[in-house]
Amino acid sequence: MFDNNYDYPLRKDAFLMNDEEKIKKIEKYFFKIMDLLGLDMKDDSLRRTPKRVAKMFIQEIFSGLNPKLTPKTSIFENKYKYNQMLIEKNITVYSTCEHHFLPIVGKAHVGYISNGKVIGLSKINRIVNFYAKRPQVQERLTIQIVESLHKILETKDVACVIEAKHLCVNSRGIQDVNSQTITTELIGSFKKNSEIRKEFFNHIGIS
Repeated sequence: MFDNNYDYPLRKDAFLMNDEEKIKKIEKYFFKIMDLLGLDMKDDSLRRTPKRVAKMFIQEIFSGLNPKLTPKTSIFENKYKYNQMLIEKNITVYSTCEHHFLPIVGKAHVGYISNGKVIGLSKINRIVNFYAKRPQVQERLTIQIVESLHKILETKDVACVIEAKHLCVNSRGIQDVNSQTITTELIGSFKKNSEIRKEFFNHIGIS
């Protein structure tokens, strides 16, 4: 059930409760947090916030935790024998830092070389989005995208680069609004062949 997580720290009993039960519990806990902060929970603007946050956690920003929501992938035979790299670049990444629960916002560039199979283009975006929709570290997210495509396409030649801003760096702590984080995961020819690696980086605008 959890073989699509690639070392993600998820308990095996994570889905004994259904989504509605989780939403009700999170709503209560978040109410307590807001109350402890001294907020007036009878205020019209605040009183529904715990429910909104609970639904957002389960149904939106952490929906990628649920393996039942793993994207269904459309795989086709590479009948036209295209044997060069295919790149989907500038894929929007919205994730959440697992250390401070603040947003990670950026873009992913994904490439692969077919070993007989090709994937519907939008499915690459969906795979990125699925693994991003959970508490994450950028390094793991990059690896998960590559490992997922490696398994689905049965090709050893896959690459992913993510460029992102972390609000845990931008809005707190050092408060450096200009810095961004770049992570790469390269396997097969993308790692071993310097010309293929250089071509990939040139296409995505990284020298």
